[in-house]
Amino acid sequence: MRRALLKLLITAAGFYVAVLAALWWGQEKLLFAPDRLPADHVFHFGNDVHEVSVARPDGARLDALHLRLPAPRGIVFYLHGNAGDLQSWFGNVDVYRRAGYDLFMLDYRGYGKSTGRIASEAQLREDVRAAWQQIAPLYAGKVRVIAGRSLGTGLAAGLAAEVHPELTVLISPYRSMRRLAAELYPWVPGALLRYPLDTEALAPRITGPVLLLHGDRDSLIPPAHSAALQALLPHARFIPIDGAGHNDLQHFPAYTHAVREALDAAAQR
Repeated sequence: MRRALLKLLITAAGFYVAVLAALWWGQEKLLFAPDRLPADHVFHFGNDVHEVSVARPDGARLDALHLRLPAPRGIVFYLHGNAGDLQSWFGNVDVYRRAGYDLFMLDYRGYGKSTGRIASEAQLREDVRAAWQQIAPLYAGKVRVIAGRSLGTGLAAGLAAEVHPELTVLISPYRSMRRLAAELYPWVPGALLRYPLDTEALAPRITGPVLLLHGDRDSLIPPAHSAALQALLPHARFIPIDGAGHNDLQHFPAYTHAVREALDAAAQR
């Protein structure tokens, strides 16, 4: 009986170690769910939306879309979530047209028409920084807004902590990917996560106004994450969106109103 129990324990331990090893080496497949687009795909979001690319030193090229108005109040630099591509993420562009803001959004490596593959958090942040450095000089003296949604909120917080925009918008943010993983998968050691994306460590370095938007029925990233971030940011405003989950905030008038109100306020400061 003891031998059988010992054998069972050894087998279970071996299986557990194998699962952890798979999680270590396969994290990109778990965190990132890109949709690919053919290289000749044509976007149809209006004549004021232009496709641009961001070249990286290793040869990768990041595909991006840039809404350009005749006389914009500023720029919204938007970092999208972990699934899809620009074709699905750029559909809410009229919100920014009506607010009088240009919109810039890129696809991460391996998403849409972007080439290369995501290999580390440092690389991902460097890609975001390079895209910002390419677009920001066009908006000297205008309002700069950095926005992120879901996965993109950790990247947006990091960039905002560096460049100090006039407004930061975090939509369905997490305190850190490590904390979120601990809630969803408590049996996985936190040290195993190669993409900690520690938003709460970066948040105190964001100096300007911050808007936190979160569906009150979000079961993937609970709204308690936004509440915890607000506690670290006395200049942040947290607006729960009644009835919204994780993927449908953009369909709620309260969400659109909050975004428009924040953009108008940023332009008036």
